[in-house]
Amino acid sequence: MTRKELAEKLEVDPNTLRNWEKNKPELIKLINAGLMLEKQIQEIEKNLNELKKIQEISNSGKLII
Repeated sequence: MTRKELAEKLEVDPNTLRNWEKNKPELIKLINAGLMLEKQIQEIEKNLNELKKIQEISNSGKLII
């Protein structure tokens, strides 16, 4: 994600983001950690949905292994 995209996602000006990077590096670390967590949650939800589909197929007796 570019700085511009990150600034848009956070709804701040790109200059504000630059200032945070310079003056508040811990804040940037927290933001990045939150974004990584968000991505992991999305991946888990995707996997869960795939497992639910497999379970539905299995319960219908149409699962071929």
